[in-house]
Amino acid sequence: MPWLRLTLRSDTEHAERVSDALEQMGAQAVTMIDAEDQPLFEPLPGETPLWANLEITGLFEADIDTPELLQQLSDQLPDIIIASHRLEPLEDKDWSRVWMDDYHPMQFGDNIWIVPSWCDAPEPGAVNILLDPGLAFGTGTHPTTSLCLQWLDEQDLKHKQVLDYGCGSGILAIAAAKLGAAKVTAIDIDPQALQATNDNAERNQVSELISTHLPMDLPEAGYDMLLANILAGPLAELADRLCAALRPGGRLVLSGILAEQADNVATAYHRHCEISEPAQQGDWIRLSGVKR
Repeated sequence: MPWLRLTLRSDTEHAERVSDALEQMGAQAVTMIDAEDQPLFEPLPGETPLWANLEITGLFEADIDTPELLQQLSDQLPDIIIASHRLEPLEDKDWSRVWMDDYHPMQFGDNIWIVPSWCDAPEPGAVNILLDPGLAFGTGTHPTTSLCLQWLDEQDLKHKQVLDYGCGSGILAIAAAKLGAAKVTAIDIDPQALQATNDNAERNQVSELISTHLPMDLPEAGYDMLLANILAGPLAELADRLCAALRPGGRLVLSGILAEQADNVATAYHRHCEISEPAQQGDWIRLSGVKR
């Protein structure tokens, strides 16, 4: 069956209203995407953040009366939203297959690969992390995670005690474990992220090397390495606590930092660590260093 895709541009204030209107008019599916390449960060528990400006798409059967559809929508929505509409015919496809085809194994540094479950590992002998895209709190596609994986690929993790603060999907914790860490302690404020980390660790056969905890349960220890891919504000606020968890000579990597935020974060950590020159990917900065 052929389909018709109707796309409307909206803001956060009207997003739910637009979505409801499309469903009421018979849309078989409604999706929301970012209209302006605005990053969304991992939400706090109970939050469902949206981009400031969105494109909202409804999928309709191709024989729908489009003038009537637009008239009905115009009775419910602001004129500026209706004026933004686009109508596009779509051929019938296995859309789940099309979605999967957009994702392929990704390489970070020389040795690390993120491999979706439906793909074969391009280099079976490499450090292959099995992880599917989705609502998984980080799958390597964002520059903040990519910068951390590239840094990890250059480190000697053999027999190291590693702290992953803000573990999300567990991608960095799993990479550290597969690179030879003796033990990885994974911390996150969101219990769902801890569950995702546990599930992904089991899938990657490193469960025995990774333990998960909420921040208040952080085990006190002299960690050899700290990984923190969160946000600039929390990174600066947590500098004293995170550096206290590192042993003298321990290494750290910090990510989730926009270019204009780098100096503030570096200053917070400079009290305890020698900070190296930042690395940049797009608008994002990675800081790394060694505890004095």
